[in-house]
Amino acid sequence: MVNFEWYRTFKAIYQAGNLTKASHELLISQPNVSVQLAALENHVGHKLFGRLPRRLVPTEYGKLLYTQIVESVENLEKVETEFRKSALKRNSTIRLGSPIEFFNNYLVDRLGECKSNLNVEFALTKDLIDCLVKQELDFVIATQQIEKPDVYYLPIMNESFMIVADNSFDSHVFDNYISDNNLVEAEKWLIAQAWITYDNELSLIRRFWRENFNKRPLIKPHYVIPDINIILKAVSLGNGISVVSDLFIDKCTGDSNMKILWRGIVSTTNTLFLAYNPLRVEASRIDEMKNLLALKTDTLNEFV
Repeated sequence: MVNFEWYRTFKAIYQAGNLTKASHELLISQPNVSVQLAALENHVGHKLFGRLPRRLVPTEYGKLLYTQIVESVENLEKVETEFRKSALKRNSTIRLGSPIEFFNNYLVDRLGECKSNLNVEFALTKDLIDCLVKQELDFVIATQQIEKPDVYYLPIMNESFMIVADNSFDSHVFDNYISDNNLVEAEKWLIAQAWITYDNELSLIRRFWRENFNKRPLIKPHYVIPDINIILKAVSLGNGISVVSDLFIDKCTGDSNMKILWRGIVSTTNTLFLAYNPLRVEASRIDEMKNLLALKTDTLNEFV
């Protein structure tokens, strides 16, 4: 059976005029060029070139064969080149780690902006950063900076935290405590409510409490639900109160079933980051992630 590489080699020799130039064009060794030419000559049963010093001259049969195959060979080479380019584009993959709520509310609608394939992993920031350090991920949407060698944190947006409840929740007693600046009784009242938390460590609540009451919260959760979207739905249905980020309130509810119970005396804020190792990701992929996050220069300047 004829080998396509024989014809490719024959065309290269014909156009180059010698084995050395043909081998450079084909990126194979000169002995391999000689072997493939000999195989083709053996297959067709004719000599294709006459040997002159430093040059190969096509025989009449060689000229005839060239005119018959050159267009087909070049067309196949074009198909091969385009296929490789297409394959490279399809095989370009970005491995992204993110909190599931952030991806669901901010990135899923923009997937069409990502030219590469996107493999997403959901977990807590500390676990995702460990995967980034192990080179199992290319980028991480991080809710905090965890110091690791060669990990760079690009600020992408700020968030603030607040206590929310369903719209019919009776909070007039608490509102009076706040109006009177009676934080002692306000804290007691809050602790007595049914709380819905992200985890048993009270991650979001703990920070809010430190900022406003200068202590750790003595709260025993009624419901522990590791999904902000579900927490917000549970709150809107009147199952309890919770501390959530302002990034998700409008995105997740979009109705009048919830209200902000308290923003706190001191604003509790946090910055979200795009974490990556600049030594291990190409600049084009960084730009692609910035585009996916809709980051603009003027937006980034807010964090400088």
